[in-house]
Amino acid sequence: MAKKRIVLTGGGTVGHVTLNLVLIPKLLEDGWEVHYIGNKKGVEYERIAAFGDRVTFHSIATGKLRRYFSLQNLLDIFKVSWGVVQSLGLLLRLRPQALFSKGGFVSVPPVVAAGLLKVPVFVHESDLSMGLANRIALKFATVMYTTFDQESALSKLKPIGAVTKVTASDQTVSSENLKAVLAQMDSQRPTLLFIGGSAGAQVFNDFVSQTTQLRSLYNIINITGDASLNTLEKGLYRTDYVTEDYQALMDLADVVVTRGGSNTLFELLAMRKLHLIIPLVKGSRGDQVENARYFVDKGYAVSLDEASLTFEDFQAQIQDLLTHRDHYLTAMAQSTEITSPEAFYEELMSAIQQAKGR
Repeated sequence: MAKKRIVLTGGGTVGHVTLNLVLIPKLLEDGWEVHYIGNKKGVEYERIAAFGDRVTFHSIATGKLRRYFSLQNLLDIFKVSWGVVQSLGLLLRLRPQALFSKGGFVSVPPVVAAGLLKVPVFVHESDLSMGLANRIALKFATVMYTTFDQESALSKLKPIGAVTKVTASDQTVSSENLKAVLAQMDSQRPTLLFIGGSAGAQVFNDFVSQTTQLRSLYNIINITGDASLNTLEKGLYRTDYVTEDYQALMDLADVVVTRGGSNTLFELLAMRKLHLIIPLVKGSRGDQVENARYFVDKGYAVSLDEASLTFEDFQAQIQDLLTHRDHYLTAMAQSTEITSPEAFYEELMSAIQQAKGR
C-alpha cells in the first residue's frame, strides 16, 4: 500500500499559516506523512518547528510579487524561479498525493511546480478579493476553496466558508497573569480589546496612548506587538503578544476593535463577539476594506475609516454596538459562513480521493 504523503505550503504572515496548523494534527492522526515547503526566514518556520520531527520542513527561495515597478522585482523574479526549481526537485523526490496551499508569496513556487508535475493542488483563499499569489495559484489549482460565498463562472472555485473552531466562552480566569489583569479592571465599565493582527497595529497603539478619554469610560486591553508599551495599571493592560491567554482576554472584552483581516473577522463572528473594524488601507490592495464592507452589510459589525479615527467618531460606533447589542448578536447567530475544521478536513480528503481517481 502506497504511503499517504501530502505537502503543505503557505507563509509570510500568520494568516497564511493558521489553517495549515489546524490541518496538520488531523493529517498526522490519519496516517499522512506531512511535508511543509516554506522559508526558514518566514513566520511559518517557527510554527512548523513546534511539531518536531513529525513534520518535515523544506526551505526554498522566495521573492515578493509586486504590482508596482521596483528594481527589486528583477532580483525577485530569479528568487521565485529558483524556488520553482527547488520545489520541482522536492516534489519529484517526494511524489505526494496532493499539495495544499494557504497562500502567501512563498506558496507560489511549490504551487507552480505541483501544477507542472500534475500533482493535485488545493488552495484556500480567505479574503473577499484574491491576492496576487492566489491569482497565480488559481491557474494551477484543482480546487480553490473560498471563504466568502460569491458568484463565479470558474468551476474550480468552491465556497466553503471560514474554517474556524469556535471556542466555548469561559470566564474562569486561572493564570496568575490574568488574575492580575482582572484585578485592575472596573467591573462597572465595558472592556475594549484592541487587536491589530499578529504584529499589532501602530494606529491602535497611538490611539490608546493619545486618547486619554478612553480610560475614563472603558477598561482597555491593547495587544500591541511592541514590548516597550507593556503596561498593567488601573483600567489598562497592554501586552506585546498573547498565546495561551488569548481566549480569556477575548472573553473579557465587550467589544473588540480590529483590523479587517479575514481570519480575525471570522474568528470574531464564530465567537459572536461585538466588533468595530478599522481596516488597513495604506499599503494594502483594498482587501481589508472589502472584508469590512461585507461584514457591515451583513449586520455583523460596524466599521470606521482610519482617517476618521477621532475619539468622537470612535465613541459613536462603540455606543452603537453596545446599544444595539442584540441586533448584532442575532445577525451573527444567523450567519452561514463558518465551517468547522472537521468538516473542512473531510471535504479536503474527499477532494483528494476524487483527484486520485481521475
